[in-house]
Amino acid sequence: MALKFSRLTRPAIRALEKGQRIHEHGITAERLTSGDVRYSVNVMIDRQRVHRVIGRESEGVTREQAERAIETLRTRAREDRLDLPTGRKTHRTFAEAATEYLQRLEETLSEGQKGFHDLPNKRRNVDKYLSPYFGKHRADKITSFLVKHYQRKRLDDGAKLASVNRELATLSHMMTAMVGWKWIKDTDRPKIEKAEEPRKKIVVLSEANAEALFKGAAGDQDASTWLFVAIGLNTAMRHSEILRIRWDDIDFDRRRIDIPRAKAGQRVQPITATLADTLRKERERRPKGEVWLFPATRDDTKTPHRRDMDRQFQRAVIRAKLDPAKVTPHVMRHTGITRLVMAGVDLPTIQRISGHKTLAMVMRYVHLTDDHIDKSIEAIETGFLDTIAPELHTGTDSPPRRKPRLSLAKG
Repeated sequence: MALKFSRLTRPAIRALEKGQRIHEHGITAERLTSGDVRYSVNVMIDRQRVHRVIGRESEGVTREQAERAIETLRTRAREDRLDLPTGRKTHRTFAEAATEYLQRLEETLSEGQKGFHDLPNKRRNVDKYLSPYFGKHRADKITSFLVKHYQRKRLDDGAKLASVNRELATLSHMMTAMVGWKWIKDTDRPKIEKAEEPRKKIVVLSEANAEALFKGAAGDQDASTWLFVAIGLNTAMRHSEILRIRWDDIDFDRRRIDIPRAKAGQRVQPITATLADTLRKERERRPKGEVWLFPATRDDTKTPHRRDMDRQFQRAVIRAKLDPAKVTPHVMRHTGITRLVMAGVDLPTIQRISGHKTLAMVMRYVHLTDDHIDKSIEAIETGFLDTIAPELHTGTDSPPRRKPRLSLAKG
């Protein structure tokens, strides 16, 4: 049905003075300083505002063409709705999808399902950075160009490269999840390329430093600090993995800890005989019915276990007279993996112990000391070199070498 205009009529358009404009039914006609008339549209379609310049009167553009442009936009929107997921009347905006995405991750956490990792950081990345930027866009219209623009803007705003990469990792996880949930098509998922980060120098504790750290932890006012450090130094487990250990996850006889929600998925962590014995004694000392090795304190009310041991670990580091800016809980993991390498353990076995996805990731943790390299090179030392007399090769009176004669054998 054709639109009826009471203000944006042809006589009214012709009567426009320079700088004046008339707006009706989402169409705007504006008289420019050049005397030309420019037509533009500004309408809401499927809860998204569309603002476009249609063209100028000097180019043959009329009000009717602006009307047809609006109808074309609405027709395309109706066609898009044919691909809507079941139960949806409109496409999800990114903000809507992000809210549902976080809700689903919460449900995964509460149900103890596999595949969950790092919800607090994902929530921060979504709420603070991704949703404010992508929020009004349709979830299935996030393009690679838009992602690149987001990346540049964040860096221009002063964000660190590592922080932006973590945000893009969250975006990538969210887009992949939406494909799996059939919210968007796989072809709608943008290509997300993270910038290469400079490698940080990995800190590894010497035996003396590790011993000093454990003594510092044993002297801490928090009775759980020593156990946290003991497990970290003897397993190379991640900070969060240690805090999520339940007593029923430990098989004392087989010396294994079941880790249902590790970074690379469920895995089984082997432990040393000494640590297994230590944990068994600690279990006997704890109250009956206790579930977690590190149960939540009054400060940790969101989870049944502690969320971090950063403050306690820092106190132990200071007592050990180490640098708290360099020695973090993750240093225990670096140290454990490096010790395995120095002990000659093959990389596939180290990968099973550390829980890395690939051998390439294991190699990033291989930082050997100079002493170990010096001892290793001795394995190929050849013992006869000191029997050579230098004067046989450096003397000036040595006769010149004769060229060997060539003889032909009779045959």
